[in-house]
Amino acid sequence: MALALADVAAEVVLVAGGGRAILLQIANPAIGHAVARHSDFASRPLDRLKATITYLYALVYGTPDEVRLVRRRVNAAHGPVRQEASAGEAGEAGGGGSGRSEPGYSAFDPELQLWVTATLYETATDLYQRIFGELDGASADRLYREYEVIGTALQLPPGRWPADRSAFQRYWKEQLAGLAVDEESRRVATDLLYPRSPRWLRTLMPLVRLTTAGLLPAELRRAYGMPWGPRRRRRFELWMRAVRLVYPRLPVSWRFALRDRYLAGLHREVRDGDRDAGPDPQAGPA
Repeated sequence: MALALADVAAEVVLVAGGGRAILLQIANPAIGHAVARHSDFASRPLDRLKATITYLYALVYGTPDEVRLVRRRVNAAHGPVRQEASAGEAGEAGGGGSGRSEPGYSAFDPELQLWVTATLYETATDLYQRIFGELDGASADRLYREYEVIGTALQLPPGRWPADRSAFQRYWKEQLAGLAVDEESRRVATDLLYPRSPRWLRTLMPLVRLTTAGLLPAELRRAYGMPWGPRRRRRFELWMRAVRLVYPRLPVSWRFALRDRYLAGLHREVRDGDRDAGPDPQAGPA
């Protein structure tokens, strides 16, 4: 029987791909600049992680009321994330022109929403197959079709998700070829991979950095200036081998524990009445 998104999305090990997905996203300069100027994950990394994961869990497992709540929150957060593109001015001698152009961006831009969704899908399926083995064709096709819900919940227009996995691979290769890591993106990556607090999180970050670097395409790893070589590659391979050996044998209740915890919190919020009432999630940006 083909696997469904609901069979896969709760695996807590997929959180290990979060760094890779974010670095892929911010290698698009428009997203990198938007995150640099509007996101607070550097100062609140765990809060931002919880919000993102709760959003994904709600879309896959939540009730209609829970989906409305998380969509309303995402739209409220996305509303201010916009800037018009500007052409850099060369500046006259002694003048103050920067010579830099700034990409325009809006969190409601369908092309950016598509790229964000694509990075989540590709990262999750890549990591899942590294641990559990290659998906059969029916499962791969079903997961791909069902992942569209992540994008449409972000207001990706229906039909914008590539028609099938072959179309997605063409899109993915085209996008990878056009990525450009700049100073803004590198600064965001540094904030992500070298958090200032809490202390216990900092102790885990060497492993997070190794995992993120190992999962990234080589070109992006180099563009971000992430250290790599034969020794680090062997460490990454040994780490992934250990995860493949141990993780699938853990009780499902352990593997799905993060989903159950975050959904329980969301259930309580809906039951007790959400205090963060915002715009209609279908309404889009103001």
